[in-house]
Amino acid sequence: MQPVRTDPAPSRLKYRMQRMMLTPLYRLLLRIGLPFALTFGAATLWASYEENRAWVAQTYADLEAMVHERPEFMVKLMAIDGASDGVAEDIREVLPVDFPISSFDLDLDLMRETVAGLDAVKSARLRVRQGGVLQVDVVERVPAVLWRRPGTLDILDDEGVVVGPAPDRAAWPDLPVVAGEGADRAVGEALALLAAAEPLAARLRGLVRMGERRWDVVLDRGQRIMLPETGAVQALERAIAMDDAVDMLGRDLVAVDLRLPERPTLRMTDYALEELWRIKAITSGDQ
Repeated sequence: MQPVRTDPAPSRLKYRMQRMMLTPLYRLLLRIGLPFALTFGAATLWASYEENRAWVAQTYADLEAMVHERPEFMVKLMAIDGASDGVAEDIREVLPVDFPISSFDLDLDLMRETVAGLDAVKSARLRVRQGGVLQVDVVERVPAVLWRRPGTLDILDDEGVVVGPAPDRAAWPDLPVVAGEGADRAVGEALALLAAAEPLAARLRGLVRMGERRWDVVLDRGQRIMLPETGAVQALERAIAMDDAVDMLGRDLVAVDLRLPERPTLRMTDYALEELWRIKAITSGDQ
């Protein structure tokens, strides 16, 4: 009797399983996909409970506070450079920071915009420097002229921006005065005219913006030099040259009208006009 030989070939099911295990995608799913799915499912089930989510949130908040409140991140004081005493006080009022405070709790961009919004501040830069100091570097606006309007007297810089109110003219004796609506939008031209009017500085009282289009130069004794809309500086220089030649402004004049460059006009006082007519009458023999 011959022994029974077993078939060494695998069964069809086992063969298919072996072939499947040799497939790269199936092996990837089995080694990575299945553990990930089980882990994700367990985590989702755990996070479905309210007390577990609250524990995670509280733990994160505690860790964040632990990092933010470390001594090297704490800001203890504020230093302001480039600002006068009054402006520095205004900055401290608009930035009411309660020290010590974490540097993570400071919105430096918002604070910079707040400081730069002050009338007297042209630009500002904020940073936290070593030693826990909030450093505020300020560039102040430099007063250039006084702007007189009905009931108010403001200080303007060379860009026509209001620096702040002036209590009275005597508080700023060295600043020239401009007046009229729209004068703040033409400060650059006003400064050029003031520079050209240096020979008349002893008699100069200020500039008046007329119709938001042109300037009048106001002198003592009620005299005015009425300038054109364009070429105002050149017109003023011509008036000064005429004054140097014939002492024009030393005479009884009310105004020198230069609004029409091709036809300058002199306006005399009433007394001077009467005297002129009297002299002409005598000369013509009417008297």
